[in-house]
Amino acid sequence: MPSAASAVSDSGRPVPSSLWRDGDFRGLWLGQTASQLGEHASLVVLPLFAVLTLHAGAGELGVLRAVGQAPILLLSLFVGAWVDRWRARTVMVVTDIGRTLALGAAAVAGLLGWLGLPALLVVAFAVGALSVFFDVAYQASLVRLVQRDQLVRGNSALEGGRSAAQIVGPALGGALVSLLSAAAAAASSALFFALSFLSIRRIRRRESMPEHSERPSRVWRRIHDGVRFVVRETSLRTVCLASAAFQFSFAAMMTVYLLFLPRELHLSGTAVGLALAATGPGALLGSMLAARLPGRFGHGAVLVSAAALADGVFLCVPALHGSPATTLPVLLAVNFVFGAGGQLVNVTVMAVRQAVTPDGMQGRAAATITFVGMGLTPLGSLLGGFLAQEWGLRTSLLVTAAGMMLSPLLMTLSPLARLGRILPAALGSGDGNQDTGAER
Repeated sequence: MPSAASAVSDSGRPVPSSLWRDGDFRGLWLGQTASQLGEHASLVVLPLFAVLTLHAGAGELGVLRAVGQAPILLLSLFVGAWVDRWRARTVMVVTDIGRTLALGAAAVAGLLGWLGLPALLVVAFAVGALSVFFDVAYQASLVRLVQRDQLVRGNSALEGGRSAAQIVGPALGGALVSLLSAAAAAASSALFFALSFLSIRRIRRRESMPEHSERPSRVWRRIHDGVRFVVRETSLRTVCLASAAFQFSFAAMMTVYLLFLPRELHLSGTAVGLALAATGPGALLGSMLAARLPGRFGHGAVLVSAAALADGVFLCVPALHGSPATTLPVLLAVNFVFGAGGQLVNVTVMAVRQAVTPDGMQGRAAATITFVGMGLTPLGSLLGGFLAQEWGLRTSLLVTAAGMMLSPLLMTLSPLARLGRILPAALGSGDGNQDTGAER
């Protein structure tokens, strides 16, 4: 089997042994990082504009967040089936154009004074839908561009870029809403998506697409094969369940959290952005640790311990009282720890998924996990708004933060916790439509 240094792509071009010497990988990294900047900025801009400018209540904020997350539930499985038959580069370029136009329209509406709650709901849904396509495509694109022994390093680099976006995006979005306007904040997000488009468009290497039969199977059959593969593969099935428990509770917690910070702790929009941005430096540390710790201590041990640390740290937030000068440093520390542990989990899980999944099933496996893991987030956001109204912010924050601990518990009780230092091999190959590769 050739080494990574001697490997060649389908187009005949050599694949460099060092990822950073590869112009196509650099284009993917820069495009994904810019996309994440736009996405993280918009995730702060729209809720803060609703709370601070439109004076939205807890229920309305829950609806806004649920609408933005609904495409995950509605589209993920279909997107996975389509991405496995399309070129990931094309999908990412088209979705970047769409998000640029959607947020550009929001900026114009803000300047004209038309950016009310109904318009925010439309923009949130459009950006959320396009982001589903982009996220599934970029997860599939790395496997098609690099060798399998470069997956951990590639994921670590990509997630490091996402970490940098988590530093700048929320802080920039919160500051622009607070100091300028929602229109300016939306325009900044649109510019990041435009930069992502320009970067990914420069990728020239022909993707190593899996072979398909001359008569492609129907989309429902491909979706069924993807779901069956994930259900039968023990590690991926556990990832789905743990992710669903975490994302549901996290969505509820974040709805309460975005109300708790400005209304209970009296933080400004800029301070809220800074608190959320602290996740970024932590995630950057988590990305660097992910390149080393799983290979030293085992993937399962790293997953369980990192998830327990990241999720458990939020249990101290409901106890915070005092002035912003007192509470903001604590919030910075909490979000830093959450970012480090959460990113360590993200990189390790993605490497496990990519390693055990055949090339022709990558998009469907990613989409199935996204569908199960994040499909309940709209309901979680609605639950968070309901609890905040009925139980108050502190009690609701404690309950939803405690719910996040179910995720590391599920991993601890599963075979996923026993994964060793070496990643398992992919189950089968090809486009994933045959029964071979559907089970271990």
